[in-house]
Amino acid sequence: MNAPYEHGFMLSLLILAIGGLIWLFTPFIPALFLALLIAISTFGQYHKFQQKLSDTNSALVMTLLVTVILILPLSYILLISGLEISALIQNINTNFTNEQSNQIVHQTIAGLPLSDSLKITLNSVISNNLEEFLISIKDFSVVILKSIVSLSSHFIFFLLVTIFSLYYFYIDGKGTIKRLKDLSPLENHLDDILFNQFSSLSITLVGSVFTIALLQGAVFSIGVMIIGLPVLYFGIAMALASFIPVLGGLIIWLPLSLYLYAQGQTTDALIIIFFGAVIIGTIIDHFVRPILIKKFSKSSDQSSALDHTLITVLSTLAGIMQFGILGLFIGPIIAAMAISIFDVYAIKYADSLDKS
Repeated sequence: MNAPYEHGFMLSLLILAIGGLIWLFTPFIPALFLALLIAISTFGQYHKFQQKLSDTNSALVMTLLVTVILILPLSYILLISGLEISALIQNINTNFTNEQSNQIVHQTIAGLPLSDSLKITLNSVISNNLEEFLISIKDFSVVILKSIVSLSSHFIFFLLVTIFSLYYFYIDGKGTIKRLKDLSPLENHLDDILFNQFSSLSITLVGSVFTIALLQGAVFSIGVMIIGLPVLYFGIAMALASFIPVLGGLIIWLPLSLYLYAQGQTTDALIIIFFGAVIIGTIIDHFVRPILIKKFSKSSDQSSALDHTLITVLSTLAGIMQFGILGLFIGPIIAAMAISIFDVYAIKYADSLDKS
């Protein structure tokens, strides 16, 4: 017979244990999260190695392959980006003034093919709201850039923890999931909904979304290199923007092309429009992206944050503001898991819910 308040006491201990682990492992969370996403998205290949090798050797081979093909190149890019972006942050903080920004905006509007009355109206509207808008853009940009620098400044530690964690995620993955399902008070089919949702979204993010981000960043880098603009800055900006649905690269190439056109650099503006609107916005977004998503994502009847444009946009932006650069992944996953929990609740208590 259970003692009074035993259930509440055990629940309190469980919450304290989970909170304590999160607090303890806070320095490792970025590396653990990245390793977990990679392990889930490549677990199928690990399973194929298991058919020929032992569990230990399979995990070792997969860890080495992922390290050489993915982690080391990303770490190198992260390191170089951090060194370059450190100078960029300093430049933004010292040279990003309202006077200069007002001058650039007014010059851009003056160069646009618009009527004088419309130019006056635009100048008036933008001038009244420009300061707050520019401060928000500046702060948001610095948050992203500083998160890249923070990761790159500890990239050796980050790299070692990621590789070490990846190896043990391969070995202990199935056992850990079974353990969690045994401890969960939910029925197994409800647990499966949650685990399958996380697995499916991880594969989609690491596979299709991340590949598209790298592809769009690389393509746009070529365009800005042709016209002599900073390749690394605009390449990273386009890669980050590609995670945001609908808006995507539009928020990068459109203002840049308008500015170049207003400055009389019509050829440069057309080059940016070609790479941004045609190659990235049309070919990659409308043809390549659906093919990759279909290839990487698992078929699932569950709702996903990636199926809800509003939730995806807001969760991506909020994730960046809360977690820095890794918020690109963390934000949508939190949103997706919240939707899955809503689905599980609806299934669990379907008989008692009023569906009239």
